[in-house]
Amino acid sequence: MRETESEQRGLIHAFVLDGSGGARQIGYSDLPELQLAANESIWLHWDRGQPQAQDWLRRQSGLSGFACDVLLEENTRPRVLALPQEGLLLFLRGVNLNPDAEPEDMVSVRVFADQKRVISLRLRPLRSTEVVIRLLSEGRGPKSTSELLLYLAEAMTERVDDLVTQLAERIDAVEERLEGDEQYTLEHASMLSLRRQAASLRRFLLPQRELYGQMTRNQPSWFAEDDTEYWNELSNRLIRYLEELEMVRERVNLVLESEHRRLSERMNRTMYLLAIITGFFLPLSFLTGLLGINVGGIPGAEFSYGFVVACLLIGGVALLQWWILRRLRWV
Repeated sequence: MRETESEQRGLIHAFVLDGSGGARQIGYSDLPELQLAANESIWLHWDRGQPQAQDWLRRQSGLSGFACDVLLEENTRPRVLALPQEGLLLFLRGVNLNPDAEPEDMVSVRVFADQKRVISLRLRPLRSTEVVIRLLSEGRGPKSTSELLLYLAEAMTERVDDLVTQLAERIDAVEERLEGDEQYTLEHASMLSLRRQAASLRRFLLPQRELYGQMTRNQPSWFAEDDTEYWNELSNRLIRYLEELEMVRERVNLVLESEHRRLSERMNRTMYLLAIITGFFLPLSFLTGLLGINVGGIPGAEFSYGFVVACLLIGGVALLQWWILRRLRWV
């Protein structure tokens, strides 16, 4: 019954972190009278598409109207905003691994965090939160709200790593086929889709890299001392992924350029061959056309071996052409 009530009110899950890497799950009805111990903190994950969740955020969360408006605004980009006397607002994006969805169609998660609580909101399911929940159930999860932010950001970054690796492997396979099989026909639509995915991911991840950089430079007092190093590592990893995405785009362009050049060379060879054939048969066509004129006075018309002589003449002209083309190294 507790889970049903929570789901009806837009609360996806709620955990009380015990400060040792574990957590206990609570329901919506436990929130009004919840008392946290000194070492405990709370994580509330909401479906922002539910009106009940929006109503709770505005009426019972204790956040200012400005903070609620920012968390519930329709379109956002990855950024971090420090609210005086309140906490941090973070807007993160993760890879969309939902069924029938494009991975580059990033999923947004909005987070408010202070020393004792983390309130996160999403519109579509996000696999990264499942990773953090599993770690909490195993007793290996975050111990504080600052660590929870790190765990969420790291889980979302891991998903980016997997997708970037898949894109790189796809372009590797295409390059190997092009090098090993001259008859291989490149699927331009597939390459264009690959380039579009890399460009879309890069566009969304660039501001997230700036966010990680800001978290490295400016951290609230309730963050742990070593959090800076972890945020800096996440920033460096994201920079590497962005470089790999840019490399994927360049490699796709090179593959398309190489395929265009190969098709042009194949077309040139075909046109060259057709030109040679046309030039070879042009004098022969001229002779047969000249001898086929239906007028009086055609030489050999009354000669019984005229056809044989004409064939020998045409054959001689063909051999002469072949010799000339060979001397010119055209064939």
